[in-house]
Amino acid sequence: QVQLEESGGGLVQAGASLRLSCAASRRTSGAYVVAWFRQASGKEREFVGGISGAGTIALVADSVKGRFTISRDNAKNAVYLQMNSLKPEDTAVYYCAAKDAPAVLRTTTTYVYWGQGTQVTVSS
Repeated sequence: QVQLEESGGGLVQAGASLRLSCAASRRTSGAYVVAWFRQASGKEREFVGGISGAGTIALVADSVKGRFTISRDNAKNAVYLQMNSLKPEDTAVYYCAAKDAPAVLRTTTTYVYWGQGTQVTVSS
């Protein structure tokens, strides 16, 4: 069982940066893939980025490529989502999720553990 907690969300202006953190309740290195998803009001939850257990494979969605970066610090049981050049369309609740290694998948149904989410609002 893994408990996840997101932090770092907030209200920012377009063009600003935020770093989201996902803290795990137990050691996740090597054993769990961690991903970030987001859900805007009235829309389906979508994949943002995912990282392998060892951190050697990191994927991001095309919609955020070049602006968002995912990383992890296994010594701290934490995964991060660095978001730069934020746009109003990035406004959503951001969730981190975990699944058994090794594949970094983009579908919500493959992730077993979920955090409660953190709100990111980008004003124009």
